[in-house]
Amino acid sequence: MATMEVPASAVERLAATGSEIWWDSSPLIFAAWLEEMVGKACCESRKALLRAQLEKMYRFDDPAASLLRGITTNPPLSGAVVKGDPAGWDRWTENYIKEHPGVTTRELFWETYKEVVRRGAEMFRPIFEATGYREGYLSGQVDPRILQDTDAMVAQGVELNTMARNVMVKMPGTKEGIEGIRRLTAKGIPTNATLTFTVGQLVGVAEAVKAGLAEARANGVDLSQWRSVVTMMLGRFEDAKPMAQQAEQLGIELSDADKRWAGLAIFKKVYCLYQERGYESKELAASMRLGPVVDGRQHIWHIEKLAGADAVLTIFPNIFEGWILSYADRPIEKQIDEEVPAEVLEKLLKIPYFRDAYDEHGIAPEEFINHPAVVETATAFNAATDELEAYAAQRIAAVRG
Repeated sequence: MATMEVPASAVERLAATGSEIWWDSSPLIFAAWLEEMVGKACCESRKALLRAQLEKMYRFDDPAASLLRGITTNPPLSGAVVKGDPAGWDRWTENYIKEHPGVTTRELFWETYKEVVRRGAEMFRPIFEATGYREGYLSGQVDPRILQDTDAMVAQGVELNTMARNVMVKMPGTKEGIEGIRRLTAKGIPTNATLTFTVGQLVGVAEAVKAGLAEARANGVDLSQWRSVVTMMLGRFEDAKPMAQQAEQLGIELSDADKRWAGLAIFKKVYCLYQERGYESKELAASMRLGPVVDGRQHIWHIEKLAGADAVLTIFPNIFEGWILSYADRPIEKQIDEEVPAEVLEKLLKIPYFRDAYDEHGIAPEEFINHPAVVETATAFNAATDELEAYAAQRIAAVRG
């Protein structure tokens, strides 16, 4: 029987532009997502083609050959892993509780979370090793409820990275979190800044990394398993309530296209600054959204307009689905160098929320924690963390009777 020729998927063609593609969820759900995607296909021939294309994204038989080169997770995404396999995690927590009879709720929560991170990191360890520790990282986030406790965040970061060296420690873009990134960098520990939405935050992280690297090199610290990425949470920046509220108050009508340009404008400005200043951090685009619809066709500008960037594009499963289906028959070309339309940028700069974020010095570091997008995102992360801790409490009660 002849082997079916598999045309390059939209994901494979995106990777060919030079951007580094990551999975924005735990890799533990990848197999189930693949089966769900294939199950939606209209006919057997389409199912076979889609399966062959999706199996290239993460190669269970040869992970180092996968299109996906890294992973980002957060508390809601990690919690979804536990919810997706309640019987399996009930067994794991029961065994842990019996082996550690004095474990507290907070300790069991943390150990459960670490196990989710550890299993995901193990899936990408072959990429980590095959690339000489340049790719194959999984971002494991410190407890989002301690955004202002630098010492505690650094201690958790060291613990996560010690558990698996390809765990990249996800730290918040608060003043205290950025200082923690400097300290971890000085130890040679890889980091990913999260809750970062403004030019000031994204540049502040890069400067902290620069300082940490100088300290590490002065002390002869091994940096062979170090890397830095800095996340721009595109959709979460655009979705924050003040964006729409201030526009309405000013009588400014924001189209879906205008909103998408808002996050992209921040990313593109920082991308140029990183290149001009020679920072060793790499920018990462996250929290992508669908849109806009142009001439009746669905676009995903959060990917399309960043194609070809020397950056990381980390993509939610549902956005991957939209990309794979909507761009199956479209050319995918480098667009990172395309500038924001002047009339759109002029409109956006009239909105204080955007203007302050676009200005490198628009927000003082002490105020990073009060930025609306930081507050809204941290609130969601805290709720997911509380929910996983409640699960730990329930498991302790069930096992101990």
